[in-house]
Amino acid sequence: MREQYDAIVVGLGGMGSATAYHLASRGQRVLGLERFGIPHSMGSSHGVTRIIRLAYYEHPAYVPLLQRAFDLWRSLQTDFGEQLLFVTGSIDAGPPGGAVFEGSLESCRLHGLSHEVLNSAQVSDRFPAYRLPSDTAALFQPDGGFLLPERCVVAHANAARALGADLHTGEPVRGWEARGDGVRVWTDTATYTAERLVLTVGAWARELVGPLLQGLAEPERQVLIWLGIRRPELFTPARFPVFNVLVPEGRFYGFPEWSVPGFKFGKYHHLAEQVDPDSIDRVANAADEAALRIFAERYFPDAAGATLDMQVCMFTNTPDEHFIVDVHPEYPQVSIAAGFSGHGFKFCSVIGEIMADLALDGATCHNIDLFRLRRFAATPC
Repeated sequence: MREQYDAIVVGLGGMGSATAYHLASRGQRVLGLERFGIPHSMGSSHGVTRIIRLAYYEHPAYVPLLQRAFDLWRSLQTDFGEQLLFVTGSIDAGPPGGAVFEGSLESCRLHGLSHEVLNSAQVSDRFPAYRLPSDTAALFQPDGGFLLPERCVVAHANAARALGADLHTGEPVRGWEARGDGVRVWTDTATYTAERLVLTVGAWARELVGPLLQGLAEPERQVLIWLGIRRPELFTPARFPVFNVLVPEGRFYGFPEWSVPGFKFGKYHHLAEQVDPDSIDRVANAADEAALRIFAERYFPDAAGATLDMQVCMFTNTPDEHFIVDVHPEYPQVSIAAGFSGHGFKFCSVIGEIMADLALDGATCHNIDLFRLRRFAATPC
């Protein structure tokens, strides 16, 4: 094992494993440090399936990054020899004039994405499992689908190792410091030095990055549920597009049945519980179940059977719910990816590419203006 590297990546979940791979693919001597395993279920890169969608209501600037992400996921799965990306189409729906429908439609129009506008009855006719409110406006985009997060992490990690990266698991980082043009990173096991440091630590960003991210990367407890399906033929990937819908009960997201039994879905910002990632309650409870079950009973009654499983994960939210992807303002040899606010996993492949750009060049050809830290700077009087 080396102790001197070109680049150290801290955190090897979705973003970090991709970053380690992209750095290694450019001939860098890479060390990756992960406090848990590869993969693991302690953060934000697990849960069997994760949505990927092109009709992006959050901001049109995400669409070019998503187009690149799709290309990179397809390339990765070819090299890995295992399918990671499954296309089902996507439904983005909500009240006419509301943010989800109108923002998704704007993204499609600005970027020339294929799409159809449907009302609630048309959605149900085409996809009989759906029973959305009668006044719903829906956008169907045929390229959406889901990724397999655990396998994506393994694929990136395996590819990084094949290129010579050293990836250490069960080795939490206790601290780091910038030293001249390089960095020093220490764990309970060893001290390592490198020319560059990339911090992709998810919910632990405040802890490891320090005051720079206080109030800007807040961990939140999130719960996913799998319910028994009464008509499984309606919930196959061929007949059930992934969804992102705004209804009176909140904004929810969901998937066809895949790999494990049940209809999987969740509510964005669930019970709005800010947490410490080291002391989060990782056991789902009756209140979690009740907050989710009402949604299925009203809008997906053919999959409102017994609760089969619930899993806890974390969002790490920024104030505007856009990502933080930038070079440290004091230390140009340190780059940060954080605050993915519950919608980041689909971008892992391209964020890995961007973080490698920032680490090696301090800049990237991708447009990341929306994600720069300077947007949170106080405005002078």
